[in-house]
Amino acid sequence: MSEVKIAATLRSEFGKGAARKIRRDAKVPGVLYGHGSDPVHVTLPAHELQMALRTPNVLLSLDIEGRNELAIPKAAQRDPLKGFLEHVDLLLVKRGEKVTVEVPVTAEGELAAGGNLLEHVLGTLSVEAEATRLPEAVTVSVEGLEAGASVLAQDIALPAGVTLVTEGDAVVLQVLAAQAEEPAAEGETEAAEGAEA
Repeated sequence: MSEVKIAATLRSEFGKGAARKIRRDAKVPGVLYGHGSDPVHVTLPAHELQMALRTPNVLLSLDIEGRNELAIPKAAQRDPLKGFLEHVDLLLVKRGEKVTVEVPVTAEGELAAGGNLLEHVLGTLSVEAEATRLPEAVTVSVEGLEAGASVLAQDIALPAGVTLVTEGDAVVLQVLAAQAEEPAAEGETEAAEGAEA
């Protein structure tokens, strides 16, 4: 679990015009909420925030004008064409507090011979963990799995202190048999060749 320190400033101007001005200054508007407190509107440095958000479930240590807060990203809105951050929602957390997050699932290993295909039915698992010890991802070994095999959520080993929230019987990965193309019947091939001539 990585913790990234970012300096933030409080913001008092709202609306599209104010948000555009913030983005022109290479910053991102955001809202910090949680623990029953009123939402806090902040401005964060765009580059540092973009780099931090490359890590799934990153823990942000925010220095908001001298006050320190811990937060995890809940939602990030990006420009659909250019991909830059437009707005971010952050959830306040405390050390020792348990939170529920989505964790990416990655597969490692080689499937059994035969050209089988691995289908990711679920790309993420919902898990509960201490806010300061959130896993970045869970890895599943698919070594030697045959066609028809599947991996259920309950079969995935989670790090210590992490509990599964996703239904245990949910299929996460499954192995599909490779589909061989059937050769075209002779009559269809001759008809196609005649049409081309």
